[in-house]
Amino acid sequence: MTLISSILGFSAFGFGARCFQLGLQHRPIFDAPTGHLIASGAFGVIGYGAFYADKKQTALLAEKKKILLERREKENLEWQANKGQQAHAV
Repeated sequence: MTLISSILGFSAFGFGARCFQLGLQHRPIFDAPTGHLIASGAFGVIGYGAFYADKKQTALLAEKKKILLERREKENLEWQANKGQQAHAV
């Protein structure tokens, strides 16, 4: 997901949530647009943060996967070496 789509998606959700809130209160939906701007802006900021949190978590998971694969390869080499020694001992 790109940065723009994250921000716009969260902003649209904030706008929809604000319209839903006003609808539940039986108030005119488009009477005061400042509330819509505040809700859209706040949710846009949340979308911005979610994008970079996802990016950071993806990088951390890739690093962790690299470490685990290196460790697995090392353990496989040690297992193969021990397996060869046991065959000679028998």
